Amino acid sequence: MAGGGAPGLLPLLLLLLSAAAIIPRGDGQNLVTEDVTVVEGDVATISCRVKNSDDSVIQLLNPNRQTIYFRDFRPLKDSRFQLVNFSNSELRVSLTNVSISDEGRYFCQLYTDPPQEIYTTITVLVPPRNLVIDIEKETAVEGEEIELNCTAMASRPATTIRWFKGNKELTGKSEVERWSDMYTVTSQLLLKVGREDDGVPVICLVDHPAVKDLQTQRYLEVMYKPQVRVSQNYPLQGLTREGEPLELTCTAFGKPQPTDMRWLRVDDEMPQHVVVSGSNLLISNLNKTDNGTYRCEASNAVGKSHADYMLFVYDPPTTIPPPTTTTTTTTTIPTTITDTTATTEPAVHGFTQLPNSAEELDYGDLSDSRAGEEGAIRSVDHAVVGGVVAVVVFAMLCLLIILGRYFARHKGTYFTHEAKGADDAADADTAIINAEGGQNNSEEKKEYFI
Repeated sequence: MAGGGAPGLLPLLLLLLSAAAIIPRGDGQNLVTEDVTVVEGDVATISCRVKNSDDSVIQLLNPNRQTIYFRDFRPLKDSRFQLVNFSNSELRVSLTNVSISDEGRYFCQLYTDPPQEIYTTITVLVPPRNLVIDIEKETAVEGEEIELNCTAMASRPATTIRWFKGNKELTGKSEVERWSDMYTVTSQLLLKVGREDDGVPVICLVDHPAVKDLQTQRYLEVMYKPQVRVSQNYPLQGLTREGEPLELTCTAFGKPQPTDMRWLRVDDEMPQHVVVSGSNLLISNLNKTDNGTYRCEASNAVGKSHADYMLFVYDPPTTIPPPTTTTTTTTTIPTTITDTTATTEPAVHGFTQLPNSAEELDYGDLSDSRAGEEGAIRSVDHAVVGGVVAVVVFAMLCLLIILGRYFARHKGTYFTHEAKGADDAADADTAIINAEGGQNNSEEKKEYFI
Protein backbone atom coordinates (compact mmCIF):
# COMPACT_ATOMS: atom_id res chain seq x y z
CA MET A 1 0.00 0.00 0.00
CA ALA A 2 2.92 2.28 0.65
CA GLY A 3 4.42 1.71 -2.82
CA GLY A 4 3.32 2.48 -6.32
CA GLY A 5 3.03 -1.23 -7.35
CA ALA A 6 -0.64 -1.58 -6.46
CA PRO A 7 -2.40 0.45 -9.15
CA GLY A 8 -5.62 -1.46 -8.57
CA LEU A 9 -6.02 0.19 -5.26
CA LEU A 10 -6.00 3.73 -6.68
CA PRO A 11 -9.65 3.69 -7.89
CA LEU A 12 -10.65 2.41 -4.48
CA LEU A 13 -8.79 5.24 -2.82
CA LEU A 14 -10.38 7.81 -5.08
CA LEU A 15 -13.77 6.37 -4.27
CA LEU A 16 -13.05 6.62 -0.58
CA LEU A 17 -11.85 10.18 -1.01
CA SER A 18 -14.97 11.14 -2.89
CA ALA A 19 -17.07 9.66 -0.13
CA ALA A 20 -15.00 11.56 2.44
CA ALA A 21 -15.52 14.81 0.54
CA ILE A 22 -19.24 14.65 1.15
CA ILE A 23 -18.92 13.70 4.80
CA PRO A 24 -19.98 16.68 6.91
CA ARG A 25 -17.43 18.10 9.34
CA GLY A 26 -17.68 16.23 12.61
CA ASP A 27 -16.94 17.31 16.13
CA GLY A 28 -13.32 16.31 15.73
CA GLN A 29 -13.37 14.91 19.22
CA ASN A 30 -10.42 12.65 18.49
CA LEU A 31 -8.53 14.96 16.10
CA VAL A 32 -6.32 17.94 17.00
CA THR A 33 -4.70 20.55 14.73
CA GLU A 34 -3.68 24.24 14.75
CA ASP A 35 -3.87 27.13 12.32
CA VAL A 36 -0.63 28.08 10.61
CA THR A 37 0.64 31.57 9.79
CA VAL A 38 3.66 31.71 7.55
CA VAL A 39 5.61 34.35 5.65
CA GLU A 40 5.70 34.01 1.92
CA GLY A 41 8.66 31.88 0.87
CA ASP A 42 9.03 30.17 4.24
CA VAL A 43 8.02 26.65 5.33
CA ALA A 44 4.55 25.78 6.71
CA THR A 45 4.07 22.65 8.82
CA ILE A 46 0.64 21.00 9.06
CA SER A 47 0.00 18.49 11.83
CA CYS A 48 -2.97 16.11 12.16
CA ARG A 49 -2.90 14.39 15.56
CA VAL A 50 -5.11 11.71 17.09
CA LYS A 51 -5.77 11.83 20.83
CA ASN A 52 -6.76 8.19 21.30
CA SER A 53 -5.44 6.20 18.41
CA ASP A 54 -7.28 3.06 17.31
CA ASP A 55 -5.12 2.52 14.20
CA SER A 56 -7.64 4.33 12.00
CA VAL A 57 -6.41 5.83 8.72
CA ILE A 58 -5.32 9.51 8.75
CA GLN A 59 -5.21 11.59 5.62
CA LEU A 60 -4.55 15.25 4.71
CA LEU A 61 -6.41 17.14 1.95
CA ASN A 62 -5.73 20.53 0.36
CA PRO A 63 -8.33 23.34 -0.02
CA ASN A 64 -9.46 21.77 -3.31
CA ARG A 65 -10.15 18.49 -1.51
CA GLN A 66 -7.25 16.76 -3.17
CA THR A 67 -5.47 14.22 -1.05
CA ILE A 68 -1.99 15.32 -0.11
CA TYR A 69 -1.13 12.30 2.07
CA PHE A 70 -3.02 9.12 2.78
CA ARG A 71 -1.21 7.56 5.72
CA ASP A 72 2.42 7.81 4.50
CA PHE A 73 1.55 7.77 0.80
CA ARG A 74 1.49 11.03 -1.26
CA PRO A 75 -0.93 10.81 -4.21
CA LEU A 76 -0.52 14.53 -5.04
CA LYS A 77 2.45 15.09 -7.30
CA ASP A 78 3.77 18.24 -5.60
CA SER A 79 7.30 17.83 -4.32
CA ARG A 80 6.96 20.86 -2.01
CA PHE A 81 4.95 18.63 0.37
CA GLN A 82 7.20 16.38 2.42
CA LEU A 83 6.36 13.87 5.13
CA VAL A 84 7.86 14.95 8.44
CA ASN A 85 6.34 12.30 10.72
CA PHE A 86 3.90 9.46 10.36
CA SER A 87 2.54 7.20 13.10
CA ASN A 88 -0.78 5.84 14.30
CA SER A 89 -1.31 9.05 16.27
CA GLU A 90 0.13 11.77 13.97
CA LEU A 91 0.53 12.81 10.38
CA ARG A 92 2.87 15.80 10.01
CA VAL A 93 3.59 17.36 6.63
CA SER A 94 5.76 20.34 5.62
CA LEU A 95 5.12 22.72 2.72
CA THR A 96 8.19 24.57 1.47
CA ASN A 97 8.38 27.86 -0.45
CA VAL A 98 4.84 28.91 0.51
CA SER A 99 3.05 31.31 -1.83
CA ILE A 100 -0.23 33.18 -1.76
CA SER A 101 -1.87 30.40 -3.78
CA ASP A 102 -1.22 27.99 -0.92
CA GLU A 103 -3.40 29.97 1.46
CA GLY A 104 -6.71 28.37 2.58
CA ARG A 105 -8.22 25.51 4.59
CA TYR A 106 -6.49 22.11 4.83
CA PHE A 107 -8.50 19.13 6.12
CA CYS A 108 -7.48 16.35 8.47
CA GLN A 109 -9.67 13.23 8.20
CA LEU A 110 -9.82 10.18 10.41
CA TYR A 111 -11.60 7.07 9.06
CA THR A 112 -13.51 5.97 12.12
CA ASP A 113 -17.12 5.02 12.51
CA PRO A 114 -18.48 7.57 12.00
CA PRO A 115 -15.59 9.36 10.19
CA GLN A 116 -14.14 12.54 11.73
CA GLU A 117 -12.85 15.67 10.06
CA ILE A 118 -11.24 18.92 11.22
CA TYR A 119 -9.55 21.72 9.29
CA THR A 120 -6.56 24.02 9.74
CA THR A 121 -6.09 27.36 8.02
CA ILE A 122 -2.85 28.48 6.43
CA THR A 123 -2.42 32.28 6.35
CA VAL A 124 0.35 33.65 4.16
CA LEU A 125 1.95 36.97 5.09
CA VAL A 126 3.62 39.11 2.45
CA PRO A 127 6.05 41.83 3.60
CA PRO A 128 6.23 45.11 1.66
CA ARG A 129 8.19 44.81 -1.54
CA ASN A 130 9.61 48.31 -1.43
CA LEU A 131 9.74 51.10 1.12
CA VAL A 132 10.49 54.48 -0.41
CA ILE A 133 10.47 58.10 0.88
CA ASP A 134 9.79 60.83 -1.65
CA ILE A 135 10.53 64.40 -0.56
CA GLU A 136 9.03 67.47 -2.20
CA LYS A 137 12.26 69.49 -2.10
CA GLU A 138 15.77 68.18 -1.76
CA THR A 139 16.82 71.47 -0.16
CA ALA A 140 14.38 73.52 1.88
CA VAL A 141 14.59 77.00 3.38
CA GLU A 142 13.92 77.53 7.06
CA GLY A 143 10.29 78.35 7.75
CA GLU A 144 9.00 76.41 4.73
CA GLU A 145 6.53 73.53 4.96
CA ILE A 146 7.60 70.54 2.92
CA GLU A 147 5.76 67.34 1.99
CA LEU A 148 7.20 63.85 2.43
CA ASN A 149 5.60 60.63 1.20
CA CYS A 150 6.48 57.09 2.27
CA THR A 151 5.15 54.16 0.19
CA ALA A 152 5.05 50.48 1.20
CA MET A 153 4.14 48.39 -1.84
CA ALA A 154 2.52 44.96 -2.28
CA SER A 155 2.09 43.75 1.26
CA ARG A 156 -0.39 41.45 2.89
CA PRO A 157 -2.06 42.46 5.13
CA ALA A 158 -1.86 46.23 4.75
CA THR A 159 1.04 47.84 6.60
CA THR A 160 1.00 50.58 9.23
CA ILE A 161 3.45 53.42 8.60
CA ARG A 162 4.96 55.52 11.38
CA TRP A 163 7.04 58.69 11.07
CA PHE A 164 9.96 59.89 13.20
CA LYS A 165 12.12 63.01 13.08
CA GLY A 166 15.19 62.06 15.05
CA ASN A 167 13.72 60.44 18.17
CA LYS A 168 10.42 62.33 18.01
CA GLU A 169 7.41 60.55 16.52
CA LEU A 170 5.29 62.55 14.09
CA THR A 171 1.80 61.98 12.70
CA GLY A 172 1.15 61.37 9.03
CA LYS A 173 -1.92 60.67 6.90
CA SER A 174 -2.17 57.22 5.26
CA GLU A 175 -4.06 55.92 2.20
CA VAL A 176 -4.51 52.21 1.33
CA GLU A 177 -4.93 50.78 -2.18
CA ARG A 178 -5.72 47.15 -2.89
CA TRP A 179 -4.42 45.31 -5.94
CA SER A 180 -5.75 41.76 -6.18
CA ASP A 181 -4.69 40.21 -2.84
CA MET A 182 -2.01 42.83 -2.15
CA TYR A 183 -2.10 46.24 -0.47
CA THR A 184 -0.12 49.38 -1.16
CA VAL A 185 -0.01 51.99 1.61
CA THR A 186 1.14 55.60 1.18
CA SER A 187 1.62 57.95 4.15
CA GLN A 188 1.95 61.72 3.75
CA LEU A 189 3.79 63.96 6.22
CA LEU A 190 3.73 67.77 6.23
CA LEU A 191 6.73 69.21 8.04
CA LYS A 192 7.68 72.83 8.74
CA VAL A 193 11.46 72.94 8.89
CA GLY A 194 13.85 75.19 10.79
CA ARG A 195 17.61 75.56 10.98
CA GLU A 196 17.70 73.01 13.80
CA ASP A 197 16.37 70.38 11.36
CA ASP A 198 19.36 70.58 9.04
CA GLY A 199 21.04 67.17 8.93
CA VAL A 200 18.33 65.49 11.01
CA PRO A 201 17.02 62.15 9.65
CA VAL A 202 13.33 61.67 8.88
CA ILE A 203 12.47 57.99 9.31
CA CYS A 204 9.63 55.97 7.77
CA LEU A 205 9.01 52.84 9.85
CA VAL A 206 6.75 49.92 8.92
CA ASP A 207 4.67 47.90 11.39
CA HIS A 208 3.87 44.54 9.76
CA PRO A 209 3.62 40.98 11.15
CA ALA A 210 5.81 39.62 8.37
CA VAL A 211 8.80 41.84 9.03
CA LYS A 212 10.61 43.55 11.91
CA ASP A 213 12.56 46.83 11.91
CA LEU A 214 11.84 47.61 8.30
CA GLN A 215 12.53 51.31 7.79
CA THR A 216 14.01 53.86 5.48
CA GLN A 217 15.17 57.42 6.10
CA ARG A 218 16.09 60.69 4.43
CA TYR A 219 18.26 63.43 5.84
CA LEU A 220 16.84 66.93 5.75
CA GLU A 221 18.86 69.69 4.13
CA VAL A 222 17.74 73.11 5.35
CA MET A 223 19.18 76.46 4.29
CA TYR A 224 19.02 79.34 6.77
CA LYS A 225 20.24 82.92 7.08
CA PRO A 226 23.34 83.74 9.14
CA GLN A 227 23.46 83.63 12.90
CA VAL A 228 25.74 86.49 14.03
CA ARG A 229 27.60 87.00 17.31
CA VAL A 230 29.97 89.77 18.45
CA SER A 231 32.63 88.96 21.04
CA GLN A 232 35.04 91.28 22.87
CA ASN A 233 38.67 90.16 22.58
CA TYR A 234 40.22 93.05 24.54
CA PRO A 235 39.81 93.98 27.29
CA LEU A 236 38.86 90.43 28.16
CA GLN A 237 36.83 91.53 31.16
CA GLY A 238 35.95 94.78 32.81
CA LEU A 239 35.31 98.29 31.64
CA THR A 240 36.23 100.05 28.45
CA ARG A 241 38.16 103.13 29.63
CA GLU A 242 39.45 106.21 27.93
CA GLY A 243 42.89 105.79 26.45
CA GLU A 244 42.70 101.99 26.35
CA PRO A 245 42.30 99.79 23.23
CA LEU A 246 39.20 97.84 22.20
CA GLU A 247 39.09 94.81 19.88
CA LEU A 248 35.87 93.14 18.68
CA THR A 249 35.39 89.99 16.58
CA CYS A 250 32.30 89.10 14.56
CA THR A 251 31.43 85.46 13.86
CA ALA A 252 28.63 84.29 11.58
CA PHE A 253 27.28 80.83 10.77
CA GLY A 254 24.69 80.00 8.13
CA LYS A 255 23.83 77.70 5.25
CA PRO A 256 25.30 78.52 2.85
CA GLN A 257 28.21 80.02 4.77
CA PRO A 258 28.00 83.87 4.77
CA THR A 259 30.34 85.53 2.30
CA ASP A 260 29.50 89.19 2.94
CA MET A 261 30.33 90.62 6.38
CA ARG A 262 30.70 94.28 7.33
CA TRP A 263 30.89 96.65 10.32
CA LEU A 264 28.93 99.89 10.72
CA ARG A 265 28.01 102.37 13.41
CA VAL A 266 24.28 102.72 14.07
CA ASP A 267 22.88 106.24 13.65
CA ASP A 268 26.31 107.77 13.13
CA GLU A 269 29.42 107.61 10.99
CA MET A 270 32.24 105.25 11.78
CA PRO A 271 35.12 107.16 13.53
CA GLN A 272 38.14 107.65 11.32
CA HIS A 273 40.55 106.08 13.81
CA VAL A 274 38.58 102.80 13.83
CA VAL A 275 40.38 100.01 11.96
CA VAL A 276 38.22 97.24 10.40
CA SER A 277 40.03 94.13 9.20
CA GLY A 278 37.69 91.44 7.92
CA SER A 279 35.61 90.32 10.86
CA ASN A 280 37.66 92.32 13.42
CA LEU A 281 37.16 95.89 14.62
CA LEU A 282 39.98 97.70 16.49
CA ILE A 283 40.05 101.04 18.33
CA SER A 284 43.58 101.61 19.65
CA ASN A 285 42.83 104.68 21.80
CA LEU A 286 39.31 104.98 23.16
CA ASN A 287 37.69 108.32 23.87
CA LYS A 288 34.17 109.31 24.76
CA THR A 289 33.36 110.38 21.21
CA ASP A 290 33.47 106.65 20.35
CA ASN A 291 30.35 105.97 22.44
CA GLY A 292 27.58 104.35 20.42
CA THR A 293 26.28 101.09 18.93
CA TYR A 294 28.48 99.13 16.54
CA ARG A 295 26.78 96.56 14.30
CA CYS A 296 28.14 93.56 12.44
CA GLU A 297 26.03 92.46 9.46
CA ALA A 298 26.35 89.16 7.58
CA SER A 299 24.37 87.86 4.61
CA ASN A 300 24.05 84.81 2.39
CA ALA A 301 21.65 83.59 -0.30
CA VAL A 302 18.83 83.17 2.23
CA GLY A 303 18.94 86.53 3.99
CA LYS A 304 20.75 89.01 6.22
CA SER A 305 21.29 89.08 10.00
CA HIS A 306 23.17 91.32 12.43
CA ALA A 307 24.43 91.59 15.99
CA ASP A 308 25.01 94.84 17.95
CA TYR A 309 27.66 95.90 20.46
CA MET A 310 26.95 98.95 22.63
CA LEU A 311 30.13 100.83 23.57
CA PHE A 312 30.33 103.15 26.57
CA VAL A 313 33.73 104.67 27.37
CA TYR A 314 34.41 105.32 31.06
CA ASP A 315 36.86 107.74 32.67
CA PRO A 316 40.50 106.66 32.84
CA PRO A 317 41.58 105.03 36.10
CA THR A 318 43.02 107.30 38.83
CA THR A 319 46.06 106.16 40.81
CA ILE A 320 46.34 106.95 44.58
CA PRO A 321 49.93 106.43 45.93
CA PRO A 322 50.05 104.00 48.87
CA PRO A 323 51.16 105.31 52.31
CA THR A 324 54.81 104.54 53.09
CA THR A 325 54.43 104.41 56.90
CA THR A 326 51.73 103.74 59.38
CA THR A 327 50.19 106.94 60.76
CA THR A 328 49.79 106.94 64.56
CA THR A 329 48.26 109.84 66.54
CA THR A 330 49.05 110.08 70.30
CA THR A 331 47.55 112.74 72.56
CA THR A 332 48.86 113.31 76.14
CA ILE A 333 47.41 115.97 78.52
CA PRO A 334 49.52 116.50 81.71
CA THR A 335 47.67 117.78 84.79
CA THR A 336 49.60 119.16 87.84
CA ILE A 337 47.82 119.34 91.21
CA THR A 338 49.29 120.47 94.56
CA ASP A 339 50.86 117.54 96.41
CA THR A 340 49.93 115.12 93.57
CA THR A 341 51.81 113.59 90.63
CA ALA A 342 51.05 114.12 86.95
CA THR A 343 48.90 111.49 85.14
CA THR A 344 48.90 110.53 81.48
CA GLU A 345 45.97 109.07 79.57
CA PRO A 346 46.59 106.23 77.02
CA ALA A 347 47.28 107.44 73.46
CA VAL A 348 44.49 107.32 70.85
CA HIS A 349 45.64 105.49 67.66
CA GLY A 350 44.13 105.89 64.24
CA PHE A 351 45.23 103.98 61.12
CA THR A 352 43.63 104.20 57.71
CA GLN A 353 45.02 102.43 54.63
CA LEU A 354 43.65 103.85 51.37
CA PRO A 355 43.79 101.75 48.20
CA ASN A 356 46.96 102.11 46.16
CA SER A 357 45.07 102.87 42.92
CA ALA A 358 41.70 102.62 41.26
CA GLU A 359 42.83 99.31 39.67
CA GLU A 360 42.77 97.69 43.15
CA LEU A 361 39.02 98.20 43.21
CA ASP A 362 36.54 96.01 41.32
CA TYR A 363 37.62 96.55 37.71
CA GLY A 364 34.27 95.42 36.42
CA ASP A 365 32.05 97.89 38.29
CA LEU A 366 32.76 101.66 38.28
CA SER A 367 29.99 102.50 40.73
CA ASP A 368 31.39 100.05 43.31
CA SER A 369 34.86 101.59 42.88
CA ARG A 370 33.63 105.11 43.52
CA ALA A 371 31.54 103.96 46.47
CA GLY A 372 34.64 102.33 47.99
CA GLU A 373 36.67 105.54 47.67
CA GLU A 374 33.92 107.61 49.29
CA GLY A 375 33.58 105.06 52.10
CA ALA A 376 37.34 105.22 52.79
CA ILE A 377 37.23 109.05 52.99
CA ARG A 378 34.24 108.90 55.34
CA SER A 379 36.06 106.44 57.62
CA VAL A 380 39.07 108.81 57.85
CA ASP A 381 36.80 111.80 58.72
CA HIS A 382 34.99 109.83 61.40
CA ALA A 383 38.28 108.74 63.01
CA VAL A 384 39.58 112.32 63.18
CA VAL A 385 36.32 113.69 64.60
CA GLY A 386 36.17 110.92 67.17
CA GLY A 387 39.74 111.66 68.33
CA VAL A 388 39.04 115.38 68.73
CA VAL A 389 35.87 114.73 70.73
CA ALA A 390 37.73 112.32 73.01
CA VAL A 391 40.46 114.90 73.73
CA VAL A 392 37.91 117.65 74.53
CA VAL A 393 35.97 115.40 76.90
CA PHE A 394 39.13 114.32 78.66
CA ALA A 395 40.29 117.98 79.11
CA MET A 396 36.92 118.99 80.61
CA LEU A 397 37.05 116.10 83.10
CA CYS A 398 40.53 117.11 84.23
CA LEU A 399 39.44 120.74 84.68
CA LEU A 400 36.47 119.72 86.83
CA ILE A 401 38.73 117.60 89.05
CA ILE A 402 41.14 120.51 89.62
CA LEU A 403 38.35 122.97 90.48
CA GLY A 404 36.79 120.53 92.89
CA ARG A 405 39.99 120.01 94.82
CA TYR A 406 40.63 123.77 95.03
CA PHE A 407 37.20 124.62 96.52
CA ALA A 408 37.42 121.72 98.94
CA ARG A 409 40.68 123.05 100.48
CA HIS A 410 39.44 126.67 101.03
CA LYS A 411 36.17 125.77 102.75
CA GLY A 412 35.84 125.87 106.75
CA THR A 413 36.80 127.94 109.87
CA TYR A 414 39.87 130.26 109.97
CA PHE A 415 41.85 130.22 113.25
CA THR A 416 44.13 133.14 114.55
CA HIS A 417 46.38 133.77 117.67
CA GLU A 418 44.50 136.83 118.96
CA ALA A 419 42.62 134.93 121.73
CA LYS A 420 45.55 132.90 122.91
CA GLY A 421 45.80 133.01 126.78
CA ALA A 422 42.23 134.14 127.48
CA ASP A 423 40.82 130.73 128.12
CA ASP A 424 41.52 130.88 131.94
CA ALA A 425 40.29 134.48 132.57
CA ALA A 426 37.51 135.12 135.18
CA ASP A 427 35.69 137.68 133.16
CA ALA A 428 35.74 139.27 129.79
CA ASP A 429 37.84 142.25 130.73
CA THR A 430 40.50 140.08 132.22
CA ALA A 431 40.42 137.87 129.13
CA ILE A 432 41.00 140.81 126.87
CA ILE A 433 43.86 142.03 128.98
CA ASN A 434 45.44 138.56 129.25
CA ALA A 435 44.85 137.66 125.64
CA GLU A 436 47.94 137.05 123.69
CA GLY A 437 46.56 139.26 121.09
CA GLY A 438 45.66 142.11 123.39
CA GLN A 439 46.79 145.64 123.06
CA ASN A 440 49.93 144.99 125.06
CA ASN A 441 51.09 142.46 122.61
CA SER A 442 49.71 143.93 119.42
CA GLU A 443 53.10 144.26 117.96
CA GLU A 444 53.54 140.51 118.32
CA LYS A 445 50.29 139.54 116.61
CA LYS A 446 50.84 137.56 113.47
CA GLU A 447 48.42 135.79 111.28
CA TYR A 448 49.25 132.71 109.28
CA PHE A 449 47.43 131.51 106.33
CA ILE A 450 47.73 128.08 105.18
